[in-house]
Amino acid sequence: MQLAYLIDQRTFQRAYRLWLHYGIFWLGAIAVGLVAVLYAELIDVGYAAFLHFARHYPWLPLLVTPAVSAACVWITLKFFKGSEGSGIPQVIAMLHGPSELGERLLTLRILIGKILVSFLAILGGMTIGREGPTIHVGAALMYNLRRFYPKRFRAMRGVALERRLALAGAAAGLSAAFNAPLAGVVFAIEELTRSFEQRTSGVLITAIIFAGIVSLGLQGNYTYFGTINIGSRFPDLLVVAVAMIGVLAGCAGGIFCWLLLNTSRWMPPAVLTLRARRPVYFGALCGLAIAVVGVASGGHTFGSGYAEARSMLDQRGHFTVFYPALKMVSMVGSYLPGSPGGLFAPSLAIGAGIGNTLHLVFSQMQLPMLIALGMVGYLAAVTQSPITAFVIVIEMINGHALVIALMATALIASRVSSFFAPPLYEALSERYHSQEHKPSA
Repeated sequence: MQLAYLIDQRTFQRAYRLWLHYGIFWLGAIAVGLVAVLYAELIDVGYAAFLHFARHYPWLPLLVTPAVSAACVWITLKFFKGSEGSGIPQVIAMLHGPSELGERLLTLRILIGKILVSFLAILGGMTIGREGPTIHVGAALMYNLRRFYPKRFRAMRGVALERRLALAGAAAGLSAAFNAPLAGVVFAIEELTRSFEQRTSGVLITAIIFAGIVSLGLQGNYTYFGTINIGSRFPDLLVVAVAMIGVLAGCAGGIFCWLLLNTSRWMPPAVLTLRARRPVYFGALCGLAIAVVGVASGGHTFGSGYAEARSMLDQRGHFTVFYPALKMVSMVGSYLPGSPGGLFAPSLAIGAGIGNTLHLVFSQMQLPMLIALGMVGYLAAVTQSPITAFVIVIEMINGHALVIALMATALIASRVSSFFAPPLYEALSERYHSQEHKPSA
């Protein structure tokens, strides 16, 4: 009887240890995948509602977008401070800064605010993506799982446990957002940690697997932008196109980063004063600029830009040569007030526009090929993470035949962008190391 009791006790202890080491973590990864899918659906519903009313009343964004932008700024500052921007700088700050930053930047309150306010922003047609916020939400969700561990276990693991949870949640969030598991691993290595520890590798991959299973179960096995057909023979001017797109996308992305990081050097003093003292009014002003650009472009610059990039790849859309510049203006206007929203999808749309425009020069080349090169170039320029950029694009378009060209374009664009500004996410993350941070994106 006593022997049976000891065996049962040992079995229970072993099962409890397995639960602590794996069970909580696996449930968290599943939750990240579920939240990522539901959040994607919510954003799609919000933007569809905006488009529905904008088609029937083309002038409506001139009233709605400024009001929504102002409301987003007010709600963020009043209730969800720390949820502004894409969310990736907050995750980087937590991973590399004091442990107290997690309590301030990865709370459940910020998680809820990130989802709600970005949904409101997309309802107003603002140029934001959902991928960056999904990374923030995933990191916050996993980080808060530390509460389910006993105090003694948390004391033994210390900050390492919290950071490992946040890192895995961020990687799982990106993987589920793009249905790109390899990109989740690479992003965590290159952008979030800038290193790869052996003890962390299993944690990352396990989180991505479980989040990916949930995403696949609910959305199916899809590619973000479909599959492009490149053919077996590359054009003769591919090398020239890679160099030109890399330089142009690098300059455009570098300028975008410079604008966000150096507002005091290009904004008029009166606007800077308005931004500092009356942020809600500044948000309304930015919303008005977004609306004017959107109406002038026929509605193409509203939203994340996913539909526009997809139509360019499918060779269905007709866009002017000014689309990349107009989209970038709308993107800057969406991020300067500090509302929650991501950079990835708008960056891909701008890059697609660059490739679409250069088809005028390289008319003998396949348009989808140029668009893919433009997307990877601009994304690499904004993030200055070339490996992440080309892995994301490869997985989004199933474009393994273009792997060398995409790698070269990403590398060139990233290096060119570095002449204009430091890595955007890292620079923004440094502002969170102070309690009085005032992030601009």
